[in-house]
Amino acid sequence: MSGMTATRTWVELTRGQQVLAFVALTKPRIVELLLTTAIPTMFLAAQGLPTLRVVVAVLIGGTLAAGSANTFNSVYDRDIDVLMQRTNHRPAALGTISMRAGNIQGIALALGSAVALFWLANLISAILAIVAILLYVVGYTMLLKRRTSQNIVWGGAAGCMPVLIAWSAVTGSLTWTPFVLFMVIFFWTPPHYWPLAMKYREDYERAGVPMLPVVKPVTTVTTHILVYSVIMVLFSITLILVAPMGWVYSVAAVTLGALFIGQTVVLYRAARSQTGAVLRIAMRLFHGSITYLALLFLAVAIDPFFA
Repeated sequence: MSGMTATRTWVELTRGQQVLAFVALTKPRIVELLLTTAIPTMFLAAQGLPTLRVVVAVLIGGTLAAGSANTFNSVYDRDIDVLMQRTNHRPAALGTISMRAGNIQGIALALGSAVALFWLANLISAILAIVAILLYVVGYTMLLKRRTSQNIVWGGAAGCMPVLIAWSAVTGSLTWTPFVLFMVIFFWTPPHYWPLAMKYREDYERAGVPMLPVVKPVTTVTTHILVYSVIMVLFSITLILVAPMGWVYSVAAVTLGALFIGQTVVLYRAARSQTGAVLRIAMRLFHGSITYLALLFLAVAIDPFFA
């Protein structure tokens, strides 16, 4: 494949450019999003302020684990990344980072994550971090992404792991509460990612990645988005009873949930009316989904102080 040949071309960089390339390999923006769910979960688990030691453990361990998973993903997917406009600038795709160097970084970050969580928190959180890396690298990247249109559904489970890691780091155990948070993120992931895949449908088709918008018509995709969104909101409301949560989270979950479903209904109707604004509405949902998750978990963090 021509894309694979392109990724093997080594590009000379200055020391500073090399550092930035290695950092870019970890996809920092995705790491930030994962910490957006992990940090509030610590506040909920502690029913207030967690200890500084645990906060440091989750911040360091979680960042290193996410960076490791993303690094392995970048290296493995370099052949298809170079074919897609959205990803052809990534270091591994450009050849600025060799496969060997990328794998060494991935292993180092994974070990660093496990050591940090085990030393500063406990064994269960360290094990969960390694499980999260394996889920993303082996489960999603190697086995699912190029084989099934449901890749992002099951592969998204790795992105739900930070709430389990954070909860176990604080409490040393797992209860139903972090699993409900897990399910909120699990059902949030497809409505978050499929709108983006709709915009870059041609990219994924060119790379041979069977994302749902590639193999199914837009009406089917928007139906799936609506169904997953409704289930996501139901799980967010279930948390009110399971945790239990106070009025701050309850108001936020109901209000944000209604707004999110409203956006998905707009997209659903636009797809059926075959309006030319479908992609614009889809991207509005994509960006809105990030805001939704951030505000919902902000409510998770604040709620214990008003209980």
